[in-house]
Amino acid sequence: MKSTIHKRSLEIAGHKTSVSLEDEFWSALKEIARNEGVTVFDLTTRIDNGRAPKSNLSSAIRLFVLDHYIRRQFPPGVATLPDERNAPRD
Repeated sequence: MKSTIHKRSLEIAGHKTSVSLEDEFWSALKEIARNEGVTVFDLTTRIDNGRAPKSNLSSAIRLFVLDHYIRRQFPPGVATLPDERNAPRD
């Protein structure tokens, strides 16, 4: 599978940033935002506010999308992603 990565500029909390994601992740992010009745900007702001300190926003978005679809596929408690904020640090 070959995917193109696209960089998009966003302004979150008054700071301009750019996010590079594969087309599939941009599409999934738009779908999730539409289903939740929010904008992609609102959703990325929520993801940014919930991510671990010093973690990469693009990675946080990918994990959010993956977790969203896992939770949609499986009932709570069957399959979840580890919470990176509670992960052991080296």
